[in-house]
Amino acid sequence: MRKIVYPGTFDPITNGHIDLVERASRLFDHIIVAIATSQRKSPLFDIDERQQLASDALAHLDNVEIRGFDYLLVNFVKDCDADGVLRGLRAVSDFEYEFQLANMNRALSPDVESVFLTPAEPFSYISSSLVREISSLDGDVSKFVPANVVAALLKKFNRA
Repeated sequence: MRKIVYPGTFDPITNGHIDLVERASRLFDHIIVAIATSQRKSPLFDIDERQQLASDALAHLDNVEIRGFDYLLVNFVKDCDADGVLRGLRAVSDFEYEFQLANMNRALSPDVESVFLTPAEPFSYISSSLVREISSLDGDVSKFVPANVVAALLKKFNRA
């Protein structure tokens, strides 16, 4: 069984994330969407909220599992008995950082492979941080995130 971990903060999950998971679900037997606690990033949604939002948004995929984690990614990948890490590349600017991460992960655990996918063109500019900022300023983010996330953002910013 080919299993891969797709890590991130997913604060919140976007249509770009969903696109990557949908395409990866056709390439791998099992995808683990690994939601990092990331307290240093001060997430808008807590870990339980992010897991629920992702779970609801990806419920249509039978081979996807949502899990939280709060320790070294390569150790999480090993604990999941996965073959590697899936990372998304939206732009050339992402490549340098992701390349550095992939090499560091390889140095820490040579058996953990990194696989990179690019999002479909309509999602290439979407980021969770931009979605949070637009939503906080009362902008419409319905083109960028699923309906359950729109509702959660409206509630979070006291507009529901």
